[in-house]
Amino acid sequence: MITQQHLPISVCMIAGNEAHRIHRAFDSVSSWVEEIIVVINDDVTDGTDKIAAGFGAKVFREPWKGYIAQKNSAAQKASSDWILGLDADEAVSPELRDEIQKLFSESKKLQPFAAFSFPRLCWYCGRWIRHGDWYPDRSTRLWRRGRAEWGGVDPHDKLRVNGSIGKLHADLHHYSRESINAHLQKIIPFSDEFVRQHLTAGQKAGLFNLAIRPLWRFLRAYFLRFGFLDGWQGYYIAWHNAFATAVRYAKIREAQGRKESTG
Repeated sequence: MITQQHLPISVCMIAGNEAHRIHRAFDSVSSWVEEIIVVINDDVTDGTDKIAAGFGAKVFREPWKGYIAQKNSAAQKASSDWILGLDADEAVSPELRDEIQKLFSESKKLQPFAAFSFPRLCWYCGRWIRHGDWYPDRSTRLWRRGRAEWGGVDPHDKLRVNGSIGKLHADLHHYSRESINAHLQKIIPFSDEFVRQHLTAGQKAGLFNLAIRPLWRFLRAYFLRFGFLDGWQGYYIAWHNAFATAVRYAKIREAQGRKESTG
């Protein structure tokens, strides 16, 4: 194992009421990074701020501005040469920690790149999901300060990097879906935002979107991407993603019908 040292990295996080699970994220980085920045929502009441402070984090309370603006606000407060973006439901695996430490000990390998990506591995209903639509889910999360910023469309943020992106191979661990019920509850807000974006862009949903696209999502995830190797969890995830897709396009059709009836 590589000897731990404080690397010139600022871990930047945003958080709501995350006291029930944020310890894991802090535990995975606090002993080897230079700085931890946490921007929490101004309505947080469960002690997330106190937990963060206990790990030596610099804590800032701010009104909710959306995922992208909130993450950029956290990154702007960093003082280290490098930034590692981490969510409250994630943790840097020991293998990824060691790979990052080794990278920083070899300046020739670090120098050409503005950022690095690595795969994200999800824990779901008692199993690591290593196939289907959820893996490798490669995410760019480690970047030189000033060489990237968060963009995309809420709630699907994406790091926009000015420069070359290197690839690391160890996994970032992801614990976002704590149960099937919690997973199902995300369908409504995510589909609402999906509908809003499509209607704003003047896009409509036809028969292909409503009937064929959900079926394709299942077949691709379960068969072509080997989701069947992830047991009953892989089967359920493939159907869940198919259903969520159907919900999104059905809600567009619903909104189109309301607009036509009142137009």
